[in-house]
Amino acid sequence: MAGSENAGDLSRILYVDLARRTYWVEERPELFTEHFGGAGAGIRLLSEECPQGTDPLSPKNPIVLAVGLMNGVFPLASKTVAMFKSPLTGNLGESHAGGRSSIAIRMAGYGAVVIRGKSESPVYLTIDEDGAKFRDASALWGMNSASTVGRIIREVEPGAGVRTIMRIGKAGERLIPYAYVTTETYRHFGRLGLGAVFGSKNLKAVVVSGKKSLKFKDPKAYRALYEELFNTFCKSPLMCKYHELGTPMNVLPLNMTGSLPSRNLQSNRFSGAQELSGENMAEKYLGRRTACAHCPVSCIHIAALREPYESEPYFYKTKMISYDYEPIYALGAMLDLKSPEGYLKLMDTVEELGLDAMSTGVVLAWATEAMERGIVKESDAGGLALKWGDHDTYIKAAKRIVSMENEFFQALAKGVRYASSKYGGEDFALEFGGNEMPGYHTGPVAHLGYLTGARHSHLDGAGYSIDQRMYKEGLKYTPEYAAKELFEEESWRQVLSSLVVCYFARGVYTPEAVSRCLRVLGLERSAEDLKERGRAILRQKYAFKYREGFSLRDLRIPKRICETPTPLGSITEEMIRAGLEEFERLVMG
Repeated sequence: MAGSENAGDLSRILYVDLARRTYWVEERPELFTEHFGGAGAGIRLLSEECPQGTDPLSPKNPIVLAVGLMNGVFPLASKTVAMFKSPLTGNLGESHAGGRSSIAIRMAGYGAVVIRGKSESPVYLTIDEDGAKFRDASALWGMNSASTVGRIIREVEPGAGVRTIMRIGKAGERLIPYAYVTTETYRHFGRLGLGAVFGSKNLKAVVVSGKKSLKFKDPKAYRALYEELFNTFCKSPLMCKYHELGTPMNVLPLNMTGSLPSRNLQSNRFSGAQELSGENMAEKYLGRRTACAHCPVSCIHIAALREPYESEPYFYKTKMISYDYEPIYALGAMLDLKSPEGYLKLMDTVEELGLDAMSTGVVLAWATEAMERGIVKESDAGGLALKWGDHDTYIKAAKRIVSMENEFFQALAKGVRYASSKYGGEDFALEFGGNEMPGYHTGPVAHLGYLTGARHSHLDGAGYSIDQRMYKEGLKYTPEYAAKELFEEESWRQVLSSLVVCYFARGVYTPEAVSRCLRVLGLERSAEDLKERGRAILRQKYAFKYREGFSLRDLRIPKRICETPTPLGSITEEMIRAGLEEFERLVMG
């Protein structure tokens, strides 16, 4: 990208209308010079394209796929941001995916893709520098495995340069509000139901191929800065650990401190932590590592699971199944599933169906406790007896969630908030603003972060790390401190998710470092300018959320989080309510 052009190639926005099967390109340089692309551009486009009060599963709900100024330019700037109205929460839907998607979109010559309307019949899109083509997807509709869809499209569609294939499984077709979109087999737009939005549009897949190149005003300065950043990442002890063990490196430390939720958070420790630890999985099951485009870390860890053929003795098929901390928490610890083989089989099923692993695990954990308490009967579940640690039954249950074969599974398919409101058991329903709980029970700031975060995710304000710092330094919780730390952290992450930088790189991409990177790209922004832009983007997200009926004051605080101790002691509802008030004061400006 020529530094003198600032936004350069990114200023082109590709608009696609599925109903009319047309496309066009508009120049929007301000989305990148002022908003840096990614989340900043995405929330602007979503606010423009999504009418107030839109049904998330209606043709009026747009899909925005946006990349940023640093994608394809600097290491670990490897993600695409998806923006949409979430069918799970009814307000802001935002999901990030790695793989090759961001590089492919940029190399095709676009800063963002906006998909409107609904196709009359199943379709998939192919996008390149010449625009969009509409392909019949009738033969692909109904296929159980998103991976199979990807393999078929790869064989059918010619492609040059960098290519990405985003696709849905049956869960997206059935409009499950926590269905995800798979990209490059092992990466996903995981949370908040983008897969269901794809399905509501009869959109099975999006293929993007790009072969453009980038140019720089001062190649020497760019190469020097790139090499400095690359070497810093490669020598970082944390990045080395992510390379060796991946995110499951967190299993044992979190379990040791009593921060790992188990059995629907009835316990803060998991008795199977050793078996599902990053160390044990790497030693006994690791098949290979892989990386997102432009990333030297290779944190994606993939297990090789050998399974015998029923009719062929001594003959095995080998399945390659990715594993990360969050799925281990949700499908392992929350279900008290200690067997690595059992966990991997359940994970494989969830992946094939196209369900978000975190929401699925929390939903099944709630259902298991509800059955244990007698709130739900075996007859409600069609004869299935949900029991902790029983992976075979959980596999059957996941399939029934997608097939929605009876009233109970139809309720589970709508998420834990809906299921608990219908059957009871809201006291132990672990949902935050409608989104199922992430895997950190580190203290009050983590839970306050799930409630206040724009996506209701641990990745918003990183409350878990604030808790851990408080624990290490012996600090006591105050609502003022917690709200301020969450607000400032999430505001800064808006800058990183606009550029779009992987959050694993946040320790290197400080405001000062990002300012240097932008200078090489022809944009002069001070560290304080960047921080203020982050606060503005967060407030734009909250403006959208409030426009769609969200309120911090109306949030339900799960009682279970107050019943199970954390490393920082017990949480009270009063602590969280006071934090919500402080955060609202900050975010409303």
